[in-house]
Amino acid sequence: MANNSRKADWNPRSEEALKDQISTYDTMRTQCPVAWSDYQHWTLFRHGDVMRVLEDHHTFSNAASSHLSVPNGMDPPEHTLYRQVIEPYFSTQAMSEFEPTCRNIARQLVDTLPSGQPFDVVELFSRAFALQIQCAFMGWPDSLRAPLREWVLKNHHATLSGDRQVMADVAHEFDGYIHGLLETRRQAGANAPKDVTTSLMKETVNGQTMTDEALTSLLRNWTVGELATISASVSILLNYLSEHPDLMHSLSIDTNALPDAIDEILRMDAPLMSNRRVTTRDVEMGGKSIPAGEKITILWASANRDEEVFGDPDAFSPQQNREQNLLYGAGIHVCPGAPLARMELRVLMEEFLAAVDTLKHAPNEQAERAVFPTGGFSYLPMIIEKN
Repeated sequence: MANNSRKADWNPRSEEALKDQISTYDTMRTQCPVAWSDYQHWTLFRHGDVMRVLEDHHTFSNAASSHLSVPNGMDPPEHTLYRQVIEPYFSTQAMSEFEPTCRNIARQLVDTLPSGQPFDVVELFSRAFALQIQCAFMGWPDSLRAPLREWVLKNHHATLSGDRQVMADVAHEFDGYIHGLLETRRQAGANAPKDVTTSLMKETVNGQTMTDEALTSLLRNWTVGELATISASVSILLNYLSEHPDLMHSLSIDTNALPDAIDEILRMDAPLMSNRRVTTRDVEMGGKSIPAGEKITILWASANRDEEVFGDPDAFSPQQNREQNLLYGAGIHVCPGAPLARMELRVLMEEFLAAVDTLKHAPNEQAERAVFPTGGFSYLPMIIEKN
């Protein structure tokens, strides 16, 4: 178990670290690539160390949570069974069928953005898109958007606080929303909506339908991952394009380059900061001896900027960096929802670039970065000019 008497190598919650997380991680990757702290336990900053963890799921277990976490907190063979249930929902055919709905949501949202006056990208665009797209994909009513928005903010604050009781209360609140959705469908019987949520209720694992506990955990993980990372991704993309108008112009002309460009921008500035593992045996990493039963923080935001792999981490090189990019992870736990996220971001940016001529930071307004464990921005004031 964790030895809290250890001397900390760094403080991930210091004012300096939270003010500029990327710069802090870049420094730590060079000076102390395997670091201990009370908050993150063992943090891995280098791409090579992270890949070692991702490829050795026997030594580095995903079962790092004390609560049921489907399938994020599972190891094979249990993890494999749930992945087999989930993956068809992100098939090429499923994405093609959902794309028109996604494009309609994106186009309508871009249409609502004010032209020529400052607005907060996070509130009016990135978070709004994430909420609308998640409800549409899952078949959830529009009336759930507002409570889900509040819940995401509560969940972030609870995670940041580290207060287990608060985190449990927030999880219980989400469970209530899910139980309501499940009950509505059960009461409707054959008249239940033909959507992803109804379909998941009929799925079987080892010949048994999923328990409500497993289904709720799956939907919670799905929702947290989708809402937080899609929202963060959109704010990161718009911030980067505002600072690189030539790239924005070229992408508006050649939208075929968008998928690789999006992945590369999100490599440099991570929407998902980290994930956790737990050691199953004593291991040596970066000259440090890590006992069995210790929690490991995989810091994507650092590994994806490792100079040993990417050279200058801020150099925009989409084709060169594509194969090593860990935006959606790697190994058996690679993000199953990657096809959905990639399609959503591509479609949104296609619609945005088709409608917008210029994108600039609002003068006399200060953007605010989100703080760990969330990536992107919490406030991003911008001005667009539509064509």
